[in-house]
Amino acid sequence: MKKLVGAESASDFMDAKINELGDWRGKMLAKVRAILHKADPEIVEEVKWMGTPVWSHAGIVCTGETYKNHVKLTFAKGASLPDPSRLFNSSLDGNVRRAIDLHEDDKVDETALKDLIRAAVAHNILRKSRGKSRSASQASRSGFAAQER
Repeated sequence: MKKLVGAESASDFMDAKINELGDWRGKMLAKVRAILHKADPEIVEEVKWMGTPVWSHAGIVCTGETYKNHVKLTFAKGASLPDPSRLFNSSLDGNVRRAIDLHEDDKVDETALKDLIRAAVAHNILRKSRGKSRSASQASRSGFAAQER
C-alpha cells in the first residue's frame, strides 16, 4: 500500500489522498465520500489493493479510484442492484460489478447515489444474513447426522 505522509488510518489516508490530488478529482472524491457517509453513517473506510479507497458495510459497498480523466466508483455487487436513475455508466457488461465514471464537469445526483449506496448496503446485509442462516442449518443437519450414528 502506498504510504501517504501523516496517514495513520484509512480515514487519514483518504484525507491525504484527496489533498495530494489537489484538483477536481480530489474535490469529486471528497464529495462522493461525504455522500457515502450521509447515506450510511455506519459505513467503514478501508484502504486495499495498493492504496484504493474502499467503503464497506457487511461487505464491500464500493471503491473510489482516481484516474487522469475521471473518478470511478465501482460497486462490488452493482449488477445485483436496482439503478432506476441509470447512474451506472461503466463496466456494464460484467456479471457482478458496475461502475460510475465521474468526469470534471459532471453533476452528482446525490439522491440517486444515496439510494444506490443504501441498496448496496441492504444487499450486503441480506447476503450476510442468508449466509449465516445457511451455515446454521448446515451445522444443525451435520450435528443431527452425527447424533444418529
